[in-house]
Amino acid sequence: MKDKVCLITGATSGIGKATALALASTGATIVIIGRNEEKLKTIMKELQQKTGNQQIDFIIADLSSQKDVHNLVQTFKTRYQKLHVLINNAGLALTKRQVTVDGLEMTLAVNYLSRFLLTNLLIDVLKRSSPARIINVAGAYHAKGEIHFEDINLEHGYTSSRANSQTKLADVLFTYKLARQLEGSKVTVNCLHPGAVRTGSIYKDENTPHYMKFMYKLFSPFFQSPEKGAETTIFLATSPEVDGITGKYFVNKKIKKSAEKTYDTDLQNRLWKISSQLTNLAE
Repeated sequence: MKDKVCLITGATSGIGKATALALASTGATIVIIGRNEEKLKTIMKELQQKTGNQQIDFIIADLSSQKDVHNLVQTFKTRYQKLHVLINNAGLALTKRQVTVDGLEMTLAVNYLSRFLLTNLLIDVLKRSSPARIINVAGAYHAKGEIHFEDINLEHGYTSSRANSQTKLADVLFTYKLARQLEGSKVTVNCLHPGAVRTGSIYKDENTPHYMKFMYKLFSPFFQSPEKGAETTIFLATSPEVDGITGKYFVNKKIKKSAEKTYDTDLQNRLWKISSQLTNLAE
């Protein structure tokens, strides 16, 4: 991986940070994305000290803002000519509905639309760098999800579970549709379920009720560590075993069958169309 460039979103904590540390250990050039400059600088120095790899960089971006995603891509393309591994890892779960600067429901914007936009804006670099890999960290809750096309911003009946499940399903549908579009390009795209992981993300939402924090504290010892949760992502980023494998859903480094609805090409196409409209991308 020494000559590879890897970009990782959501790399300042949890699975993303564990992924960045593991990939930095391989000697790859690592570009981490986050909102907080001081935190990014701290993580960058930590990765450099722990791995001895000085090829660690960061770009500041709030993924809930489409303007920031465009600026992130522009900055990346200014600094780098190639991109071999794109890891769409950033995500959140919110107890109460929030709206982004673009007027979109926050969970949808960060967990899915930012990935759709970022990936599409970097496709040219990935193709130029091929063989290249795109990895979408999704989750098992895709099976419970539904794409609410008539109310995709969940203005009515919002719940954290409903919002999160919709984005997990969207990530899998997006992966499968993109894989078909990239056939013959030597750019692969796969998604994965990392398992139940102790990320502490529940504490980042100031609206999380105390009882939910208590329950998380009670059950979190039974969850996987971020390092364990990152194993499948790292496998998909580095292993020669997955050379040429694309459009698959992985659990514990194995290909698994996702929910039946994820293979519905009409649903995939419909999601792609509305995603293009919401991100102002030409289809």
